[in-house]
Amino acid sequence: MRDETFRSLLLVDADAGERRLVAAIAARAGWSVVGAADSETAVGLLQGPHGREVQAALLSTWDGKNGPALIAALRRCREGLPVLVLAENSSRALAIEAMRAGASDYLVKPVAPERLLEALTVNADRRRAAGEMAPLSEKLGDALALEELVGAAPDFRAALAVAAKAARNRLPILVIGEAGAGKETFARAIHAASLRARSPLIILDCKAVPANIVDSELFGHVPGAFPGAFAEKVGRMVEADGGTLLLDEIGELPEATQAALDRVLATGEVRPVGCNGSTSVDVRVIATSTRPVLDRLHPGLAARIGATTVTIPPLRERSGDIPALTRHLLARHARQPGMRTLSIGNDALAVLMRYGWPGNVRQLAGVLFRAALTEESALTAEHFPHIAVQSRFTGRQSDFSPQLSESTQDAALAAAAPVTLFRPDGHIRSMEEIEADLIRLAIGHYRGRMTEVARRLGIGRSTLYRKVREQGLEGVLDEAV
Repeated sequence: MRDETFRSLLLVDADAGERRLVAAIAARAGWSVVGAADSETAVGLLQGPHGREVQAALLSTWDGKNGPALIAALRRCREGLPVLVLAENSSRALAIEAMRAGASDYLVKPVAPERLLEALTVNADRRRAAGEMAPLSEKLGDALALEELVGAAPDFRAALAVAAKAARNRLPILVIGEAGAGKETFARAIHAASLRARSPLIILDCKAVPANIVDSELFGHVPGAFPGAFAEKVGRMVEADGGTLLLDEIGELPEATQAALDRVLATGEVRPVGCNGSTSVDVRVIATSTRPVLDRLHPGLAARIGATTVTIPPLRERSGDIPALTRHLLARHARQPGMRTLSIGNDALAVLMRYGWPGNVRQLAGVLFRAALTEESALTAEHFPHIAVQSRFTGRQSDFSPQLSESTQDAALAAAAPVTLFRPDGHIRSMEEIEADLIRLAIGHYRGRMTEVARRLGIGRSTLYRKVREQGLEGVLDEAV
């Protein structure tokens, strides 16, 4: 339901054409746009009688000379005003520079309408810290391989095992997970681990394409196929020939399009809109959805897509992974130009573990990215005061993590080695390897108290010491004592 409060977007330094485009996009979510050619005009508008109606500012250009001064001028006038930057350049260094200057988000032209609306909604939500849901940090890191995805929770490891096994064939895959859980990251890793890794990965956001042109986007069209079709268009299916097509939110496709897609997957033949002939393609489809979708799909497509399903658990259900995941994300951020290596204390990790992360890994990455812009060398609980505030303010169940036992939290904070059942290629690890990990974990968990370790493992002390010697775990014992 549209917010009844009048919301205005201040668009700074934009030409008339761009102002009309942004205004049309913003109007979908109930925003109006006011334009300002320079910082003086922008400040004057904010100080005017309708200035309090402005809930966000959008800078249409960015440069290191004038950008920081413009943000500073806007913030002097309105301290908490979210400022988004819409830039021509996707440079990582410029993005970090803009964020250091106080930008809430950094968008690259041409920006998808849904991405702009998401950024406006998130940054204007006073319940959230500015920009913490912004997926800027996702753009800055390199793609991860399946074996680099961090998590030791059983459900997460099971999802990795299914993904690793499925990567080797050409069958469709359905990836299910909440927003921000890492569906696209999984899809990219599956593609990279497949025999199609050298071929393109083409992405279509199904919810972002209007229903009346989605067939053209997916299958292409010939000139004259419909009013306005003046030239031939190559569809995403043909672009992905030999590679992988990622259909984000497949449940948003119209029913007729789903039926057509099912025929393409069954026959390998794509027929562009308005064309009597067809083109042969070899495409592997990976579909994503934020919720179970099979009962809402065309029956044939549901059977084909749902044969292999990867279900990614939300971050709140694997809080024990947060310390290792946090260190991993901070290390990735540190590799970017202008960033530094940061340590993080257990007090900060404990705060992060107790939060429910409604935005999942994407939200955690955004929070850590913003925290990493600090000039300090270590992060403490004081860098994340808004996490606890948000939980108390919103009262949303998803903002709270299930209660953690003290032993579980201590083990996670100590970064105890996880017991992994599967290799990155999807095959089961050997019994000896799994046993060594289990003994290593038990010794660390019980702080070297070998009688307790043996009792919990259900073996005798002499057997435990023999296995420690055979598997070369004496060093683990020395560290735990």
